[in-house]
Amino acid sequence: MLDINILRWSDLEPAEQERLLERPVFHNPGLRGSVTAILNRVRDGGNAALADLTRELDGTTPERFEYGPNDLAAAVERADPELLEAIEDAGKRIRAFHAGDMPRNNSVETAPGLTCEVRYPALSPVGLYIPGGSAPLVSTVLMLAIPAVLAGCEEIVVCSPPGRDGKIAAEILVAASLCGVSRVFCAGGAQAIAAMAYGTESIPKCNKIFGPGNSWVTEAKQQVAQDPKGAAIDLPAGPSEVLVIADSSANPEFIAWDLLSQAEHGPDSQVVLLTDSDAVAAAVIRKLKELAPLSPRAAILEKSLAESRIIRVEDMDFALALSNRYAPEHLILNTRNAEKLANRVRNAGSVFIGPWTPESLGDYCSGTNHVLPTYGWARSHGALGMGDFMRRMTFQQATREALQEVGPIAEKLAAVEGLDAHRMAVRARLDDRGGEG
Repeated sequence: MLDINILRWSDLEPAEQERLLERPVFHNPGLRGSVTAILNRVRDGGNAALADLTRELDGTTPERFEYGPNDLAAAVERADPELLEAIEDAGKRIRAFHAGDMPRNNSVETAPGLTCEVRYPALSPVGLYIPGGSAPLVSTVLMLAIPAVLAGCEEIVVCSPPGRDGKIAAEILVAASLCGVSRVFCAGGAQAIAAMAYGTESIPKCNKIFGPGNSWVTEAKQQVAQDPKGAAIDLPAGPSEVLVIADSSANPEFIAWDLLSQAEHGPDSQVVLLTDSDAVAAAVIRKLKELAPLSPRAAILEKSLAESRIIRVEDMDFALALSNRYAPEHLILNTRNAEKLANRVRNAGSVFIGPWTPESLGDYCSGTNHVLPTYGWARSHGALGMGDFMRRMTFQQATREALQEVGPIAEKLAAVEGLDAHRMAVRARLDDRGGEG
């Protein structure tokens, strides 16, 4: 039986209030060392080490290591037509939204004859990690592969673990093919991150790695990001989370399903409800107790809901202030004045406005990206976007006349900083009588 209570914020001591806004710490004392050992084995042993680790950790030998264009095309041929339609329809919206998010090259003449430019070349190769586990995460393929292709990444590598049958889920292959990806490798966990970070005989060394995963994958990504010989990563990651702000106008069943949809991700998922209505809070708890046991993932829900928070606040203004402190991955505003409230959101990964906007839309097919900062990182990081698949480079070019105008400014500032070679790099040119070149 789920034990969920209404917590009245005003009745709590400051220390108790602070604890409500903290994420639980899940500490595995042996994790870091175990992941380091895996990274070292793959870095030193390449494909052979990757195969050994797959047998050891996944308990299976992959039917094949790499799936190429022909394999992907065959998966599409065999796919359920309704699945193909759903992937293509969702992909259309995701592609449209991300195309509008494309950084644009820009050139500005900051002084006569002095041009400064910013350009956004695509990263390549890039590695996309697609978790396996209990269900094929087709949506994650869309969220990573579509912006990578749009950005112009020339080499895109997908890694996904084998199922018990030694195969990558056919749905993942279908999604990869429809997104324009042609290389998929059967490798999962920390060993797949190692392969993409350091390269093997088959998997190219990637400049940046994208994608969610369990604690082993997260730890591996953090370690390779700190290694100068490793790879950059997309976002700091933690357990999935949602915070719902609801007033008395909200439908309790809608709220319950929104909470359950995040809680079912895993036992460490975080779900929070802030409401100024006792009736809504009580009704949501009743619905959670009614619906959770009926779910195919009831065992997971029992654990994650044990850490849920149903908090009674005085008003919606205070609820929003608490949300901005908490900085949730997903924020749902199920209130009468949801649009007005949304204008005051400062810290959130993605915001869902009004009663008809479930978080599920963002997970699958509204168009926004579902790779989002968790664990409070929304205070400083944003949702995955086109810029993450590109690097920002600046260029500048000056004529002799432009240097004559702005060079003395550089000289003065270099002198103040005591960097004489900087000053002379300008002065030598200004004193040169030979003209350009």
